[in-house]
Amino acid sequence: MTRPGSAVKAVIRYRRPDPECWEVVVRAACNPLGSSWDAAKTVAQAGSAVSGHADRLAKALATRLGNVEELAVALAGTGDLRALPALRRIAEDNRIPLNVPWVPHLAALPAAELLPTMRAVLRQDPAKYHASTAALELLALWGPAAAPAVPEVLPYLEGPYAYGALRALGRIGPAAAVAADRLADFATGRAPKAARHHPRLAAWAHWRATGDPELALDVCGVAVRSGTASHGLPFLAGLGPLAAAHADTVRGLMESPGAWTRVAAAHAYARITGDSEPAVAVLLAEVDPDWTGNPALPTREAVRRLGGIGAPAAAAAPLLRRILAAEERLSHPYEHVRILADEAYVRTLTEALAQMGAGMARPVPAARRGLLRRWLAPSAAARPR
Repeated sequence: MTRPGSAVKAVIRYRRPDPECWEVVVRAACNPLGSSWDAAKTVAQAGSAVSGHADRLAKALATRLGNVEELAVALAGTGDLRALPALRRIAEDNRIPLNVPWVPHLAALPAAELLPTMRAVLRQDPAKYHASTAALELLALWGPAAAPAVPEVLPYLEGPYAYGALRALGRIGPAAAVAADRLADFATGRAPKAARHHPRLAAWAHWRATGDPELALDVCGVAVRSGTASHGLPFLAGLGPLAAAHADTVRGLMESPGAWTRVAAAHAYARITGDSEPAVAVLLAEVDPDWTGNPALPTREAVRRLGGIGAPAAAAAPLLRRILAAEERLSHPYEHVRILADEAYVRTLTEALAQMGAGMARPVPAARRGLLRRWLAPSAAARPR
């Protein structure tokens, strides 16, 4: 029989471990008489991988013993509403399990069910870390569905978590129009709490809330022209054809020495102009099959942007399938988030392939066929750097 320690190591290391390993890990995490800390932290990352064990998780939560926070997050990650009572109890005890890496699991629950709890958490104390950064990120993931929480978000514009508040308001959209003047103040630097990294995000949020692109085009356009390109490009991409006046500048940044800037510029250029061919070549060059998860490299972002291009990027599909077929997960210095990091990449790969369409590859221009052959080659030495 597989020991819990060995099972934990197996599910952390491999994308497709023996199903018995997850069985052992869940059982160890749910044991009220001596639950395993390692197993609980592992289950909290699992998401859909433990969907088949939802009944066991729910039963363990009902006892209110053991690693309740981790089990609640694990059950939430399966989309099971039976996680809600435990999450509400935890919030009432001021112990809401909002480690930032866990937030996507909570977002799997319907916003209407969990939002009242999150609003209460945000009202508790704007200075609390867990009730700010992660809670605001959860609202941002819910987007327009989080609109009722706008009154709770606004006070965070005056504190250390203004960036998260700006992002949440922008993702919420038109329901945040009540904050238009304050967003404009952040975008122009007039707000007392405005910091150097706020203007582009605030200008984008102002556009999302009001529908008026003028401020965002001005602020983000200045950033792109001034050398802080990577901070303005994602927002110009969001503006799409409205940012056509900046297309030439963005095209030039696709040859930047910085990989993150090249990827952001390629995405923005495709969104602004509708011309995806030059963007695909730039993005494909950043998709390294041997990427280990190093955050200094924009590999996952490049895959996501290829997926956003859709069918015109289908020539990249064989490479993405090869990456997806790998047995081992991405490496990570912290094992308690390794599954989360790898599963996020797996979702990115899967969604990109779905957006491209399975047999929808177009003929590849001759200039790109050589690049594709080198990147699809099994030898790492054959790939350009």
